[in-house]
Amino acid sequence: MTTDKVQGADDTAFRILVAISTGHMLNDTIQSLIPSIYPILKDSYALSFTEIGLITMTWQVTASILQPLIGLAIDRKPQPFSLAFGMGSTLLGLLLMAAATSFPALLVSVIFIGIGSSIFHPEASRVARMASGGQHGMAQSLFQVGGNIGSAIGPLLAAFIILPGGQPAVAWFALLALLAMILLTRVGFWTRAQGRRSTTIKTTKPVRHSPRRVALALSILALLVFSKFLYMANLSSFYTFYLIETFGVSVRDAQLYLFIFLGAVAVGTIIGGPIGDRIGRRTVIWISILGVLPFTLLLPFANLEGTVALSILIGLILSSAFPAIVVFAQELVPNKVGTVSGLFFGFAFGMGGLGAALLGYVADQTSIDFVYHLAAYLPAIGLLAMFLPKDSRA
Repeated sequence: MTTDKVQGADDTAFRILVAISTGHMLNDTIQSLIPSIYPILKDSYALSFTEIGLITMTWQVTASILQPLIGLAIDRKPQPFSLAFGMGSTLLGLLLMAAATSFPALLVSVIFIGIGSSIFHPEASRVARMASGGQHGMAQSLFQVGGNIGSAIGPLLAAFIILPGGQPAVAWFALLALLAMILLTRVGFWTRAQGRRSTTIKTTKPVRHSPRRVALALSILALLVFSKFLYMANLSSFYTFYLIETFGVSVRDAQLYLFIFLGAVAVGTIIGGPIGDRIGRRTVIWISILGVLPFTLLLPFANLEGTVALSILIGLILSSAFPAIVVFAQELVPNKVGTVSGLFFGFAFGMGGLGAALLGYVADQTSIDFVYHLAAYLPAIGLLAMFLPKDSRA
């Protein structure tokens, strides 16, 4: 038996994977609180929409652009307890936000929260690969679905805790950050116990490519992430408004349909990685990005029942691509797992924010219905997947 042989599920450190996924859930729960409390901050400080946009920009730039830089740093010198340290930055940011009395103080608070997220994602993705036992797609799916769950429940918690209690109630969420610090400290001990064991143990034999081929493949993967998250930003940000304006549903029903859609996204995320382990990342990416095109093209013409059904299919299929994309990129550059993870998670987060702003502007100038017709063609970028090289599971 060689080290290249794929190890079974029994070799996977599920305890660590569950801990990392839970940490991801807590991190993204906290991150999703920021836009949820904008109405409170706007009223308390008489903020303009420009100032609200500046808060979002400060938070997202900190949380996305720093990720590849931090990933590069941990690739060069791994820090087992960086996850707990990053969550400590988030905890500090929450306490500062709860106590802030001015707009500059709010900006400082979201900087600390953004730094926490930028540290978490590349290092947690690297640890998930360490604990995968060769099932890299499964590990990425389990890790990422924690973030999906956190993003979905964050606004609900904000509605029940922060909206009644006001800005000081943000401090209660520091308890979540503290819980995550304890959990991630235990993960840090496990990581340190691995000693100098490489985080790129080749449980599958990677296919070697020239630097030019790798650069082309990474560029294609980045474009696929762009198309995926720009379309997802359209659906998640404006879905309720589209249902209300097009079909006259109530706000409550529109929120219910949004949660159904987010649930489909979570399911797609959890199944995308294991399928990629079996049939190949390239195949999953091809099916996920391009395969969703017929459904996105039909969506603007469907009735209410059809819209809900199509959105479920779109969420399931399209969300299955991201775990495969991240693992594919990691296998292209096996010695830079943290850097690649930070690059793609940061790029995805940045594209979500940029996409929401861009499509919102287009909707203001035209209509949400026009935006849905326009965005329907984004998955056609999936045709670029034909230029991807073979992956180790092909």
